[in-house]
Amino acid sequence: MTTPVTVVDDSALARKMLIRALPSEWAVEITQAANGHEALAAYRAGRAGVMFLDLQMPEMDGYEVLEALRREQLDSFVVVVSADIQPLAQQRVKELGAIGFVKKPVQPADIVALLREHRVMA
Repeated sequence: MTTPVTVVDDSALARKMLIRALPSEWAVEITQAANGHEALAAYRAGRAGVMFLDLQMPEMDGYEVLEALRREQLDSFVVVVSADIQPLAQQRVKELGAIGFVKKPVQPADIVALLREHRVMA
């Protein structure tokens, strides 16, 4: 079974790096989004069973995406990927429904551990 994954970051390079860090054995169909509006559109189109979400973006940031998902009771596994590793930021995203937090630059082992911990990937 293929998992629909949306990678959300305003930086094309950051999206590319994250996609490369995903486990090669994980069957995914990847959609890219450059801002929160595109991320929500991808979710509504059924392309975000798992979402890797940056926090700092123009137009609509990651916090706003999490708030919209929560408000609309949308069900997606959201992993926040950010250079902002402050404990308050991590606590806030988890309170808003993110399953985990991965710091930039992304390490493949961190992603695998998180996906396995939450049984998103075997």
